[in-house]
Amino acid sequence: MTAELISGTDIRKEILAELKAEVEDMKAKTGKVPGLVTILVGSSPASISYVTLKVKTAISLGFHEIQDDQPDDISEADLLALIDKYNNDPDIHGILIQLPLPKHIDDKKVLNAINPDKDVDGFHPVNVGRLMIGGDEVLYPPCTPAGIQELIVRSGTETSGAEVVVVGRSNIVGKPIAIMMAQKGKGANSTVTIVHTRTKDLASHCKRADILIVAAGVPDLVKPEWIKPGSTVIDVGVNRVGMNEKTGKAILKGDVDFEAAKKICGKITPVPGGVGPMTITMLMKNTVRSAWKHIEGK
Repeated sequence: MTAELISGTDIRKEILAELKAEVEDMKAKTGKVPGLVTILVGSSPASISYVTLKVKTAISLGFHEIQDDQPDDISEADLLALIDKYNNDPDIHGILIQLPLPKHIDDKKVLNAINPDKDVDGFHPVNVGRLMIGGDEVLYPPCTPAGIQELIVRSGTETSGAEVVVVGRSNIVGKPIAIMMAQKGKGANSTVTIVHTRTKDLASHCKRADILIVAAGVPDLVKPEWIKPGSTVIDVGVNRVGMNEKTGKAILKGDVDFEAAKKICGKITPVPGGVGPMTITMLMKNTVRSAWKHIEGK
């Protein structure tokens, strides 16, 4: 028996179609559309590629999108002033700063300068606090964890009362998805365990997971014998393990031994094509949410 594949690529298409219809409805009812600004400092090829994909997705949904490119040597004060300008622009509902920033700029100071109500990445301490409180307090869940939760829900996996084990404790994925899965509400109500590099007998924790979320950044960390038969496995890892000589593209592997795992678990995400496509998708969803909040004054 082979596990059912949870395709982030397919689910991404579903969500983007829903968002496009929502934006059209917003425009028809209010005359406005979501406004998103992406600020890129410098000319890192990786950052340019990622920002370009964000911009392309936003435009395809009908957003008012501003791409604001700044030179490597922009001063911290000038970057903070630029953020303040967009904080006070009523047509902008989401502000994105592409990381990493040049060394002379304090990342934390810059990210914290974004109005929490326009922080569609969900990284501002205020939004982290809102996530912890849960319920209606949550405005913008961080995008990768939000994508993980969507994959779980849309795959038909039962979460209420489920044993969830999260491998990894990063601020970007591990901690927030653990909080989200433990909250009251749809796609949650789970019993959550976080495991990490200092956990004793990592395998024994993974074996009892009904839902196993792996975000450790270690290729093939999770062995097939660590997986509970019939469980749902969400592999967040994207590890470069070599180069395809024919295509010139990187060979990617997840944190789970996919070929072996799919013979044991019930559902599993592939790498690539699993969690990856969901991050920008949820960024767009947060921006639409922010637009409604600002337009309706809620």
